[in-house]
Amino acid sequence: MTNDVIKCATDYAKDNNIQYIVTASITGNSLPELVNSFDGEIICVTHVNGYKIPGENEFPADLRQEFASKGVKFLTAAHVLSGAERGVSSVFKGMYPVEIIAQSLRMLGAGTKVGVECAVMALDAGLIPFNTKVLSLGGTGRGLDTAIVITPGYAQKIFSTRIHKILIKPEL
Repeated sequence: MTNDVIKCATDYAKDNNIQYIVTASITGNSLPELVNSFDGEIICVTHVNGYKIPGENEFPADLRQEFASKGVKFLTAAHVLSGAERGVSSVFKGMYPVEIIAQSLRMLGAGTKVGVECAVMALDAGLIPFNTKVLSLGGTGRGLDTAIVITPGYAQKIFSTRIHKILIKPEL
């Protein structure tokens, strides 16, 4: 499915003059095809440090260095739709507003939630311009399964985010 998502996204980008693709990646397996298929800016959002093992990042350091040398920009930061709020809910139990946003987006599929999250994070980090349509790719940890056209809002104005089009997503 990953290669289908990349083809769909890069074809759309070429046909619609989209200059930025934001992609989630844990392993980097999708990056070779994406780098070979897209001439614009690629922003790769990884899991945070310590996501699985304290003090470690799952994304292989050698691949990060290799693809950074090819122009891919990397973002490793607290996830805007979980982060500290997940820490609060795990201690005090219950559901909090940001988690409700995340769960609502998951009704369209986990990849849609990830795509929104990564695009907002990239905007917050200054890696994509404000008020610009981008393609954002997400999945479930087993590859990419979703591509959306989105104009992200900053996290502090999350509801200004606009999903213009869902190009591809798995059937739920």
